[in-house]
Amino acid sequence: MAEVAPAPAAAPAKAPKKKTSKPKKAGPSVSELIVKTVAASKERSGVSAAALKKALAAGGYDVDKNKARVNTAIKSLLTKGTLVHTKGTGAAGSFKMSKTTESTKPYRKCCKTVLGTVAPV
Repeated sequence: MAEVAPAPAAAPAKAPKKKTSKPKKAGPSVSELIVKTVAASKERSGVSAAALKKALAAGGYDVDKNKARVNTAIKSLLTKGTLVHTKGTGAAGSFKMSKTTESTKPYRKCCKTVLGTVAPV
């Protein structure tokens, strides 16, 4: 008679590895630091990208390690409309804060109409 080898036992199911997320670092984000730096500038033509990176480095941010993060933050602030280009394109050039118009206030009428006549308010 032919001997039949027993089927190999199924490997026990491995428990899925839990992803451990790194704790979020305390402190302001890169975007917030950039907005503060540009807002603090008194230059009429805005702040250049190089000057912006120097100011971030002086504030204790490691710009050399996070170049891509700084550039993407600048680009996202430009697309949101928080920053405006004065020179250059992309994440290069000079930037200043955009002038936000207060269009949220309702328009106040200057006078009322009472039975077809105009009376000042």
